[in-house]
Amino acid sequence: MASMRTCVAALLAAMIFVAGSSRAESTQAELDKLKAEIDSLRRQVNAPAPAIRSSVDRAIEGKYGPNSAVTTKSGKLTISGLLQVWYHGVSNADRGLFNNAAGSGLVDSNQAQDNDTFRIRRTELQFTMDIHENVTAVIKIDPAREATSFANGQDNQGLIKRMPVVSPEFDAANGPGLGDTSVVSAVQNGSGRVPRLLQDAYINFHGVIPHHDYTVGQFKPYLGEEGIRSSAQLDFAERSFLGQLGDKRDLGLAMHGFWWDDRFQYWLGAFDSAGNYWGSAGDFQNRSDDNDNKDFNYRVLIRPLWKHECWGSLELGMSSKFGKHGEGGQLAGNNPIDNPIPGLNRPTNWAIWHNAFASYMPGGSVKGWWIRGEWAWIKDRNAPGSVVDVDGNGVGDSGLNQAIGKPFRGSGWYVSTGYKISDSRWCDSAPGWLKPFEFTGRYDTFQNVQVADRTNITHTNVYSTRVVTAGVNYYIKGHDAKIQANYNWVRNPDGGDAYSFHGVDNNNFIVSFQVAF
Repeated sequence: MASMRTCVAALLAAMIFVAGSSRAESTQAELDKLKAEIDSLRRQVNAPAPAIRSSVDRAIEGKYGPNSAVTTKSGKLTISGLLQVWYHGVSNADRGLFNNAAGSGLVDSNQAQDNDTFRIRRTELQFTMDIHENVTAVIKIDPAREATSFANGQDNQGLIKRMPVVSPEFDAANGPGLGDTSVVSAVQNGSGRVPRLLQDAYINFHGVIPHHDYTVGQFKPYLGEEGIRSSAQLDFAERSFLGQLGDKRDLGLAMHGFWWDDRFQYWLGAFDSAGNYWGSAGDFQNRSDDNDNKDFNYRVLIRPLWKHECWGSLELGMSSKFGKHGEGGQLAGNNPIDNPIPGLNRPTNWAIWHNAFASYMPGGSVKGWWIRGEWAWIKDRNAPGSVVDVDGNGVGDSGLNQAIGKPFRGSGWYVSTGYKISDSRWCDSAPGWLKPFEFTGRYDTFQNVQVADRTNITHTNVYSTRVVTAGVNYYIKGHDAKIQANYNWVRNPDGGDAYSFHGVDNNNFIVSFQVAF
């Protein structure tokens, strides 16, 4: 019994000791926590007061400056753009090229195309979304493309001069028609035509098959060099005649292969090519195909020399686009102007567009100098009613329209050169005011005047316009911010004894202000 009492007493003593120890540990933990809170409060009191920030500061936080993040649902979005503002001064000449051609009495007014004017030439906004490591989507719009009342930058007679009186296929970008009031109305009322807003809209697949990528959607077919070059990277304020022809989108798909650090590349593609290569049936883009056939396109690029310290860079290439145009044939004895019928009623023909180009940028003692050139040969048929017959023996109310002409050939070429001070061997010793300058020159010729033959109206005769350009580029921040000044000496054809075209005084001056981002 005594031993049991002794054990109970020992157990009670142990319990009392443990309880006391726990209370002591709990009290110490509470003291440590309280001390930490006091230290935290002391740091907050002694910290400097935060700057007062407005709601504007909070709104723009993380949204301004280079490489700032853009929040998207998924993927990575890159936004880029281009703004070009022109002043375009044109020699004043009221009469156009076809005015009284061959004594026909035609009145070809030039009054709507010889006005000195400011112009928003390009307003490109591009969205590039890398939605997956192998998939990129691109959308580019250009609201400035909707305006069509401005004169062409090279020749105010148009990229192609051929239009008869009141043509249903009228396209102001290719030149005003004889007596056609639509271009005058566009100038008077500031109107334009749509749809021209949407430019690029394509999806690119890459990184799946080595050395290849694939594009499907609306984009530029791979023809030539200057036409497919970025508008922000142009050597002159406006592209050459051939460059303007190549600066057009089409709907289709293409495969691109590249090897040896891009020193050898090729492209293969298939496109709708609605209309024709002469542009007389409208643009290729933003429209349904007008036949069941597709045009095929290839381009090959080789760089035998590339960024060599002494020899510089040499680039050579060739490209073509070809296919069958037209659908529905033509009823015997029918013309689509005086006797239109349901259906497309366009005779079929093979259309071909060949192109070759080269550029050389030497190194060594002549570093900073460059030279480029391009040649093209085109064969296709014009749209019905889009070519003038100066004798009035054609169709339509005035008899001035070529009904359906046969396919015909035309060609052109240009060579351009320049010297960029900042890339030259004299850059370090040149005065600061001189370093941003580049001096350029170009000779450009193209068979852009098209007229129905006087003895056989189904034949189309072509005549060449020549333009000599002298230019100065001033680079504020590379191609991202620059000013370009060009003077164009324009020599339209005289037509010889057959037509006696009116000699238009249309030399012109362009100053282009550019910001790209």
